Amino acid sequence: MQTDQILDEVRDLNLSYLLLAKQMLSDDKVAGMYRLGINEDIAGILEKLSSAQLIKMAASNMLLCRFRFDDRLIAEMLSSNRNDQSVTKSHAAILMAGKPAEAIA
Repeated sequence: MQTDQILDEVRDLNLSYLLLAKQMLSDDKVAGMYRLGINEDIAGILEKLSSAQLIKMAASNMLLCRFRFDDRLIAEMLSSNRNDQSVTKSHAAILMAGKPAEAIA
């Protein structure tokens, strides 16, 4: 994959993520914050973005979203093929909910 193509994919992903985030926050702010793993300050910023600001922000060459987990246990739980998927995913959600939403510095 060429660099230009990768950057186009990153921009598309950013736009999709920001549109989804705005929709989730407008539907149910608390649930949206939980599912996105963001705090109230970031949620407030995202809610106030105009369409032009959203598109400008999405045009960044950096991914604006990231994996919410950085520990092997959660990654393995979410990707396992065990029969008790609902219990495993619930356990992973509980572990991730216990981690604080990180602020952008």
